[in-house]
Amino acid sequence: MPRPTRFDQAAVVRAAASIADELGDIEKLTLAMVAEHFGVRLPSLYNYVAGLAELKHALALLGTNELTAAMQGAAVGLAGDAALTAVAHAYRDFARRYPGRYAATLRAPDPADQALQAATEVQLALMLRILQPYQLSNTDAIHGLRMFRSILHGFVSLELAGGFGIKLDHDESFRRLVQTALLGLRSEQ
Repeated sequence: MPRPTRFDQAAVVRAAASIADELGDIEKLTLAMVAEHFGVRLPSLYNYVAGLAELKHALALLGTNELTAAMQGAAVGLAGDAALTAVAHAYRDFARRYPGRYAATLRAPDPADQALQAATEVQLALMLRILQPYQLSNTDAIHGLRMFRSILHGFVSLELAGGFGIKLDHDESFRRLVQTALLGLRSEQ
């Protein structure tokens, strides 16, 4: 076992995020892996996290905040189709770069989970602002966001799983997918 390193709760979460990203899936993450990373015995981690469920919650919060920041950064100064296209690419890039963190963002938060609920509301508000040029009703905007997220998630999930075996440019396929989604949103106006 490696020599123990000084660490705190934030370091535990960062290490778990890196391990989950290497694994490509948050469900494969174990506390034993994180303890091994720090060169400590598993019980030592309980000084920083109550267990795997709490650690996964922290990863969901981290992933949601980081994904929101990436999408927001991509959309700065853009509007309409250009903003949504930039957000789509930021979403794909985040999922490819941080697959474990990305996987942690997929489940809707428990309504009683104030921290994660607040983080997802920030992301939702961002996306609703980006959709404003489409002049959709609130209900149509939510349906549009669900469609957009589902399309992006489907593509990213297949890509990460190696689901595209035909030797054809993935970037071009993604570009066409986003353009088709934008057509769908414009048809709702």
